[in-house]
Amino acid sequence: MNTVFFKLFGVFVALSIITSCREEGNKREDKEKVEIPNQITITKKELLNKVKGGWAGQTIGVTFGGPYEFRYNGTMIQDYVQLEWNDDQVSWYFDNAPGLYDDLYMDLTFVDVLEKHGLDAPIEDFANAFAHADYPLWHANQAARYNILNGIKAPISGHWQNSLHADDIDFQIEADFAGLMSPGMINSATEICERVGHIMNYGDGFYAGAYVASMYSLAFVSNDVDFVVNEALNAIPKESKYYKAMKDVIGFHKKFPNDWKQAWFEIERSKWAEDLHCPDGVFLPFNIDATVNSAYVLLGLLYGQGDFYKSIDIATRAGQDADCNPSTVAGILGTMLGYDKIPDYWLKPLKAAEDRDFIFTTYSLNKTYKTSFRHALQLIKKNGGNVDGETITINCQKPKTLPLEVGFPNVFPEAGKLKESTWDARFTMKDDKIVTLAFSGTGIVIKGAISGLPEDFVGELEVTVDGKADRVMKLPVDFKTRSLELYTNLELPKGEHQIKLKWLNPRNGGTITSTGYIAFSDEIKTANHNKQAK
Repeated sequence: MNTVFFKLFGVFVALSIITSCREEGNKREDKEKVEIPNQITITKKELLNKVKGGWAGQTIGVTFGGPYEFRYNGTMIQDYVQLEWNDDQVSWYFDNAPGLYDDLYMDLTFVDVLEKHGLDAPIEDFANAFAHADYPLWHANQAARYNILNGIKAPISGHWQNSLHADDIDFQIEADFAGLMSPGMINSATEICERVGHIMNYGDGFYAGAYVASMYSLAFVSNDVDFVVNEALNAIPKESKYYKAMKDVIGFHKKFPNDWKQAWFEIERSKWAEDLHCPDGVFLPFNIDATVNSAYVLLGLLYGQGDFYKSIDIATRAGQDADCNPSTVAGILGTMLGYDKIPDYWLKPLKAAEDRDFIFTTYSLNKTYKTSFRHALQLIKKNGGNVDGETITINCQKPKTLPLEVGFPNVFPEAGKLKESTWDARFTMKDDKIVTLAFSGTGIVIKGAISGLPEDFVGELEVTVDGKADRVMKLPVDFKTRSLELYTNLELPKGEHQIKLKWLNPRNGGTITSTGYIAFSDEIKTANHNKQAK
């Protein structure tokens, strides 16, 4: 009798497991069937609340992560490190370090262009406003500004052949505005991105901004983080490195659903954590590449699962650009939740500064909320939606995949002679004596800068390659218009090369100082110590 009982009990358990598995499978299948609706109806109050949540979230996130920006490179911030947040934190940064809000004032440059020139403002309007703005810039942004001011106009100002920073994070942290003015209209968001993002980025660097804008757009129509992360990725071509990296991060989350640190390690051991082109990151732990920082954004979103604190805490602890990444996470979540549902713990410090203009702008948060909301209403109408009193009907869009762009095809670091310490320079030019460099490869970047002369001085550096005149590099002393590198050339035939540099207009007291160079090749080399030892 006991035997029969246990057999029946075993059958019962097996059936229960099968039924449970089917139910779970159905649940997963139902979740997979979630789609963007054809239309949504929302009140003006609800829409404004979400727009406000997005801008407020950005500001909270960048303030929270500000103290840790690029202080943890190639390592995470351990749990014993208390990440601070207090009632005076936002006001303190407005008073003492307002440059922290470059994420915001860059966004607002483009918001202002739309306000002045309309929704169809051409790329030239965005590029000119950006290039002639009074704020300092770095990386892809500064490379693009220098290009534009020296005759390389948008959109090729951000192309990889004209900027070694084309894959840097810049547009990822500046695309929020495009998503916030495109509620449920993901293709409108990416269309705006195409007009703005190529000013400073290309390929994976551009895709990072388009992906972020797409997630913002979908955050208006769904509170399901997994759905937003996955559906927005349909805007990115599957053949791109960026798409494959984001799919891997989504896969790491599925494999290690309760352990974000293990997912972080999987990212670090993958090729997605390599910075192969930014001269400040090659051969070094510093990594401003958009792909790895986008991976950290996904860590925050996927492992936070809508919890505001947990999400931005993880995005910050992942390291590298530890203020920009939580800013993106908090902006997307703020859009999902709406301003009113952001916990007061986070909003209280923000409210003290909402009427204060961001540095280099005439926009406060309160003005930004209203302006961005107005742009959203205009775009809704432009796309066939309707605004009837307090009720808004939005025609939602299914994502169209952007064209494939491949930056830096077969461009890999070959070797580098970089500075050994902060006081060690590879060469210094004080007069018109020629400096000669010999190297092997298909390209080179020579790092360095001009200094010691009045701000309005522009140095002229003549560059000869293999005995032929190549170009004269303009080297402004002014930090805002500077060239990030002394010289870059990624289009040399494979082989041995000799470069000669001559300062054409030297001045007493001035120096052109190089901190080294990086040579590039058409193939990637990996260390093989066993072979070398033999």
